[in-house]
Amino acid sequence: MVTPPVLDTAAVGGASPARVPGTVSGEDSNTRNGLLSSDLRAVLSALEEAGELRMVEGADWDVELGAITELMALRDGPALLFDRIKGCAPGHRVLANLLNSPRRVALLLGLPADTHPLEVVRELRRRLSSIRQADPLEVTDTPVREEVHRGADVDLWEFATPRWHEHDGGRYIGTGCAVVTRDRDSGWVNLGTYRVQVHDRDTLGLYIQRSHHGALMQRQYWDRGEPCPVAVAIGLQPGLLLGSFLTIPNGVSEYQWSGGLMGQPVQVFPGEVTGLPLPASAEIVLEGFCLPPSVETRLEGPFGETIGYYASGAREEPVIKVERVYHRQNPIIVGAPPLRPPASSSATYLFRAANAWSELERAGVPDVRGVWMHPSGASGLLAIVAIKQRYAGHAKQAGLTLMSGRGGTGLGRFVIVVDDDIDPSDIDQVLWALATRCDPATSIDIVRGMTVPDLDPRLTPAQRAVGDYTTSRAILDACRPFTWINEFPRTLSVSDELRERVLRDWSALFDERPQR
Repeated sequence: MVTPPVLDTAAVGGASPARVPGTVSGEDSNTRNGLLSSDLRAVLSALEEAGELRMVEGADWDVELGAITELMALRDGPALLFDRIKGCAPGHRVLANLLNSPRRVALLLGLPADTHPLEVVRELRRRLSSIRQADPLEVTDTPVREEVHRGADVDLWEFATPRWHEHDGGRYIGTGCAVVTRDRDSGWVNLGTYRVQVHDRDTLGLYIQRSHHGALMQRQYWDRGEPCPVAVAIGLQPGLLLGSFLTIPNGVSEYQWSGGLMGQPVQVFPGEVTGLPLPASAEIVLEGFCLPPSVETRLEGPFGETIGYYASGAREEPVIKVERVYHRQNPIIVGAPPLRPPASSSATYLFRAANAWSELERAGVPDVRGVWMHPSGASGLLAIVAIKQRYAGHAKQAGLTLMSGRGGTGLGRFVIVVDDDIDPSDIDQVLWALATRCDPATSIDIVRGMTVPDLDPRLTPAQRAVGDYTTSRAILDACRPFTWINEFPRTLSVSDELRERVLRDWSALFDERPQR
């Protein structure tokens, strides 16, 4: 797993990014509810109507399903709903690529599917900055209780759980899931997206990075020799899944935050064995106890990771003993397996960009025109910021601020700063600016000793042995030199005015042709 984007609740604003078509006004977007509060099946119906969902029948759960998922993601294709999965009971389905495209994120937000990706980032900034928390609402009647299995009737192999990648150490039911835990002392309920492996009929493997809220809550119980109450919820409302993806501040429940994002309370029901509040909108909920490592661990992994490697390997990890299984009829597993970049199982890079953009403006960096986290730079390894230069050193200020922000870059390795005539989400434009405006001797700065997670493939064996999880980062100034910016050669490009006139007057010629 990788450190998720950190929620940024700062106020947002600023100028529009350069050359972003199809801008959605704040007034219009305020009136849009989108699909964030819809249950998964209503979302699938809407995606199918929009041409953003494809049915796939007959795929094998053993790596074939995962390979189809990755190859479709590389083609920026639709979401995939796998049915009649080879070797699995009829009616058990798997959904993949739900959130990996800016088009589908736009639809979930209530925007047109063709909204420019930077406008999607801008809308995310607005939504994240205006959330008013809503307490969850307890209910008793919920479709996820259509089927309930207890004790000896629990059999996790009933689900169509994939082995996603060829070198994975097992089958993972939890990739696009929410793991529910509760602070032993304060009662604060946390939901986090962690990876969950199926070991046997009633045993799950759970891997959480040690600094995450779920891991901290586990240790509260284990330090007292107690098992940690836990539940794994799969197939959620998009707004609740997004809350689970993000890192919400200490003391704030994802139920409260997601209810604010969706504009209505999240409905929950009490678990029979843990008493935890469980999502009523889920397709599947697996409830039980995570045993202290002193009682039982099992080998977890290896599992293909977001950066595109098997960097963290396999290790002994805690297990969940499942005592209750709740699921809808014909349940759907939501899969968000890490894929080799630029394929992506979730568009977390959009949230990273939104958070980083807000951080830059809050830090006082003026005239930020756009921030982008390129999908090939998984988890923010490659970040791009566009600015309108106002003074000497402005570009370096933007690069240093973006690099050091808590929610911006995650594993950030490279930050590229470009002028406001460059669309930071267009990698061809960015590389052109880098090739023609960046002088290697004077425009590149390296910062050493930056902290990274343990899944960074550039950590040497010697570093891992002593716990030295640090690396270097680089700022690449791909802006025109400020001190002689007015003398920099004129750009060869069709003007915006001429572009609009030609596309209008010659529309038949350019119909159905990609524009660059």
